[in-house]
Amino acid sequence: MKPTTVDGGKGTVELDAEEVLQLVWHPGTVLEAADVHAAMAKVNELAAGAEYPMLIDIANTQAVTRQARTVFSVKCAASRIALLGSSPVTRVIANFAMARRTLPCPTRYFTSRDEAMSWLLQTTVP
Repeated sequence: MKPTTVDGGKGTVELDAEEVLQLVWHPGTVLEAADVHAAMAKVNELAAGAEYPMLIDIANTQAVTRQARTVFSVKCAASRIALLGSSPVTRVIANFAMARRTLPCPTRYFTSRDEAMSWLLQTTVP
């Protein structure tokens, strides 16, 4: 499936051949609550009522606003989430996301796409 642009234009979402949802935020993106809501709506639309593991590429994300962080506890079509980053900034973003005690599904941070995909495709998640 071809990537679909998230409303607002800050990222793309696709359901790949391995049935993993992939959300990629564009370089330099500052995520606002509306951006996260728009991405979740697009994920839910693509999933069409099913749940899939989801890779969220935050490697080039610049920042996440406080309002956007509050949206992370809202359930979407993701059965588990791997956050993929590559810098101290993305690690901080991931830590903020994972620090919420009410995450709707298992969530982990990775710096390796292969490790993230391996974890997402496990039949059981530790």
